[in-house]
Amino acid sequence: MLSTVYKAGRAPALLRHGRRVAVAPQTAQLRPLTSGVQSLPVRQPTESPIARLQKRFLSVSAARPGNAAQSAPNPYAYLDSGVIKPKEFVDVKKVLVIGSGGLAIGQAGEFDYSGSQALKALKEAGVSSVLMNPNIATIQTNHSLADEVYYLPITPEYVEYVIQKERPDGIFLSFGGQTALNLGVQMEKLGMFEKYGVRVLGTSVRTLELSEDRDLFAKALEEINIPIAKSIAVNTLDDALEAARNIGYPIIVRAAYALGGLGSGFANNEEELRNMAARSLTLSPQILVEKSLKGWKEVEYEVVRDANNNCITVCNMENFDPLGIHTGDSIVVAPSQTLSDEEYHMLRSAAIKIVRHLGVVGECNVQYALQPDGLDYRVIEVNARLSRSSALASKATGYPLAYTAAKIGLGHTLPELPNAVTKTTTANFEPSLDYIVTKIPRWDLSKFQHVKRDIGSAMKSVGEVMAIGRTFEESFQKAIRQVDPNFVGFQGAKFEDLDFELQNPTDRRWLAVGQAMLHENYTVDRVHELTKIDKWFLHKLQNIVDCTKELQQIGSLQGLKKENVLKAKKMGFSDKQIAHAVNSTEDEVRARRLEFGIRPWVKKIDTLAAEFPADTNYLYTTYNASTHDINFEDKGTVILGSGVYRIGSSVEFDWCAVSATRALKAMGEKTVMINSNLQSGPSSLLWLSTPSLRARAWLCRTVSRTCACPISCSCLVLPDLSRQQRALEGAAARGRLRILRTAAFVNPAQMCLEWRQDLVRIC
Repeated sequence: MLSTVYKAGRAPALLRHGRRVAVAPQTAQLRPLTSGVQSLPVRQPTESPIARLQKRFLSVSAARPGNAAQSAPNPYAYLDSGVIKPKEFVDVKKVLVIGSGGLAIGQAGEFDYSGSQALKALKEAGVSSVLMNPNIATIQTNHSLADEVYYLPITPEYVEYVIQKERPDGIFLSFGGQTALNLGVQMEKLGMFEKYGVRVLGTSVRTLELSEDRDLFAKALEEINIPIAKSIAVNTLDDALEAARNIGYPIIVRAAYALGGLGSGFANNEEELRNMAARSLTLSPQILVEKSLKGWKEVEYEVVRDANNNCITVCNMENFDPLGIHTGDSIVVAPSQTLSDEEYHMLRSAAIKIVRHLGVVGECNVQYALQPDGLDYRVIEVNARLSRSSALASKATGYPLAYTAAKIGLGHTLPELPNAVTKTTTANFEPSLDYIVTKIPRWDLSKFQHVKRDIGSAMKSVGEVMAIGRTFEESFQKAIRQVDPNFVGFQGAKFEDLDFELQNPTDRRWLAVGQAMLHENYTVDRVHELTKIDKWFLHKLQNIVDCTKELQQIGSLQGLKKENVLKAKKMGFSDKQIAHAVNSTEDEVRARRLEFGIRPWVKKIDTLAAEFPADTNYLYTTYNASTHDINFEDKGTVILGSGVYRIGSSVEFDWCAVSATRALKAMGEKTVMINSNLQSGPSSLLWLSTPSLRARAWLCRTVSRTCACPISCSCLVLPDLSRQQRALEGAAARGRLRILRTAAFVNPAQMCLEWRQDLVRIC
C-alpha cells in the first residue's frame, strides 16, 4: 500500500522493515548498557553493512516477547533524560500579534488559524498577548484567546498607538499574511521597533525583505548557487520593456510585496507587457520581469527552522496543474506523486539550503518549477511566513506548523519541543504519510456578470477543500464532491470548443478534462498534449474512466457483484455515481452495497506511516482499509461545519462552529467536527469529510449505537443554517428523523455573546 502512496523521503526498506526480514532464527543475548569504550563490540572487517543491520534488528526482535507490537517512542521521557539541553528562551513578557485584517482573496481563514495557534502558544508560555485585527468574524478576535484585542486598521500609525499604550517587548509578524509582513517592513524602515524597544520574534525583518524584494532575493540565491529563472527587477515601464527585450518573450511579470499573485501575469509580446506592467506598477513599487517557465511542474516544500539551525521539511506538495496557475487556484496533491527519489531529495536539500541561508526562524514555504523530463529546476519564490499552503501542509501531515513556529519564535528549538499532535515524537521529525491528500479550490465566478473565467498567476479562488484517501482516485473524487454537492465525482460538462478549454485554463478545467476522457474518448497522450498535466495524474483519471465504463456495461443493479461495488468504492465512487452508471437510484445502490457488507472504515491521519501508533484527532473515511483506527463507545455531539469558503459562507461559520465546540467542551461534552475546510479550527475530533446528509447520517449511526433509528446521535449543532437545515428538514419530511427545536444556545464561557442555533435532536 505504501509503495503506491509515498516513497520519496522515507527510510530505506531494510530500515523500515528489517525486523520483519525472514531469516534463520538466531540466538541473541542482550548486554547491559555500560559507558566503557572497551565494552563496545569489535567490528569484523569482512562484515557487510547490510549484515550488521540485520544483526541489529534481529537482536532487538529476539528480545521482544512473541510478536508484540513495537511501542511508540515517548518524547517526554526523551526530553527529561537531559540529552537535549534547552537554550535560553526569549525574554519577553508581552507580545503583540499582528492579524491579517479583513478577509481577501489570497488571505482568508488560514491566517485566523495560524494567528489562533500563535496566541495559544503564548498563553501556554505564560506570555501576555495583544492582538491587532479588525476582522470581527474570526476565532482569534475572541477575548478567550488574546489578553487584549484591538479592532484597528493594520497600519504603522495605529500599530504605533497600540505599542505606546501596551508597551509590548515582542511582536509576531509571521502570522498575519502579506498584510503583517508588509507592515513589518514599513515599520522597520521608519525605525519604530528600535524606537520603542520592540523585538521582532521569529524571522527577522531583514529576511522578510530578502524574500519579498525580487532583486535582493535573486542576489541572495546566486550567493549559494541556487538556480532561479532569468529575471530583472524594475521600477518603471520603460525598464520593464528593456528587460523583456534582454530576456526574451514569453515572460511573466511578478509584483513585489503583493498578495495572492496580485498584479502578475504572462506576456507574449511587447503590447501585452506594456499593459500588464503599467497595471502592476500601480499596485507595487517594484516588479520582476522573468523568463516564463510555463508548462513545467510546480512543487512546494514547507520547511521549519529554529535559531539553532535545526531544519526539517514537514511536507512537500505537487500541483496537478503545470506552472502558470497560482498554487491557490491549482489542484494540489500531498505528498508529491510524480517525483523520483532523486528529484525529491534534490529539491529538499535545496529548500533547506535556502532557508538556512536566508536565516528564516520559524516556518517557510519554498516554491519550485521543475523540468518535466529532466533534473533542471528553478526557485519561483520563498514565503518566509505562514501561507495558504501552510494550512494544507499542517492539516495534511498532522504537524502543528503555526504552533511550532510560535514556539520557535519564543526561543525553543525543534529537538526540545514535543509534537503536540502525534504525542509520540518531538517536533524535530519529518512526517511520513500512508495516505494521499487532494486540495481543490472553490471559485464563485458565476455570481458575477461578464467576468473572465480564466485562471493564471493571480489568485481568484475564495476557498478550498481537502480530501484524504488511500489512492489518488479516491481522494480526488472525494474532493470534487466537497467543492460542490452538485458534483457526483469525476465528470464532464458541455463546452463549445473543448480543445480551447483544455489549452486555456479556467475554473472549469477539470470538468473539461472529464468531458474529454469520459465522453469524447480523448487519450491520455492527447489530453497531456493540450493541458501539459503530468501523465501520471491522467492515467489515474483513466482508471476512473475505465471503472465507469465497466459499470455502464453491467447496466443494471442486479448485475452488480461485490467485487464491482468494492472496486468502485475504493476508487472514490459515491453511491449516486454508481447509480448513474447502472441506471438505478442512490438508495437502491446503497442497499445493495450494505447487503455485500461494504462499509467505510475510519482511519486517523497517521504521520508515522504505521511505524508506531499515532495519536491524532484528525479522522477520515476510506474503503481501502480493513479495520477502524478508533472505537465508537463514547457518545458525543456532532458539529457540522459549513464546508468550503464561498461568497456568503466564510470564516464567520468557522467562528460559530469553533465557539460551539469550546462551549460544549466546557460542559464536559465530547465533540466531533465534520468539515472539509482545511482552514478551520479545533475540535475533539475533526472529521475531514463531505458534510452531506448521507455522510452525516452514516457518521451519526457510527458514533453512537444506542438505538435502532435510521440516525442515532446525541445532537447536531448547525452553524450553517441555510443549506444544512433545508437538507435535514427534507429528511424529516420523508420520515427519516425528528427535529426538536430549542429556544437559544448560550455560550457558557461568559463571552458576552449569544446566538440562536437549531439543535437537532435525533431520537
